[in-house]
Amino acid sequence: MRAVTALQGTAEDDFLRARFYGLLATLLVAPPTEELLRRLAAMGTDATPLGTALGHLAQAAAVADADQVADEFASLFVGVTGGEILPYGSWYLTGFLHEKPLAELRDDMARLGIERSPGVSEPEDHAASLCEMMQGLISGLFGEPLDLPAQKTFFQTHLGSWMPRFLADLDKAPSARFYRAVAEIGRVFLEIEVQAFAMVD
Repeated sequence: MRAVTALQGTAEDDFLRARFYGLLATLLVAPPTEELLRRLAAMGTDATPLGTALGHLAQAAAVADADQVADEFASLFVGVTGGEILPYGSWYLTGFLHEKPLAELRDDMARLGIERSPGVSEPEDHAASLCEMMQGLISGLFGEPLDLPAQKTFFQTHLGSWMPRFLADLDKAPSARFYRAVAEIGRVFLEIEVQAFAMVD
């Protein structure tokens, strides 16, 4: 996976951005399988900050054991009485679950034609769900792709307002080992998105 260096709005750049959001969604919704770990370990990298972060993820995947990563995932996000981190927008923005940010997200989902996946019990403001939504809004999964100003509005409202803090917490979480590398690629990628969206009118 080539590192994204700027948000240009070209088909190739949008494809790569969507892939990064999809990767984050996959890694945050469930622990990676052995096959996915092998694919991550084989990723190409480059000298950009995001390429360097991908290199760290590849190194982490190369030495990871799927069962151990599954245990790590459970400690971080599930746990007996809740994991070390609550990956929900409402929690980070209000200190409570199922609050106004979730209601506002549901309103935007309805307006944009995004439907809740059947069988999913997590609230829609889960970090993985929001990354999946960004992937779809860029790629056109929910209809016509959003233009960059509309992407910027959705990002700033529902991701940029809290996800950097979530990723910082993930990086520092006591159980994080493999997921420290996930936090790094998420942090670097979102920093690129923030900088690029700042240039969008």
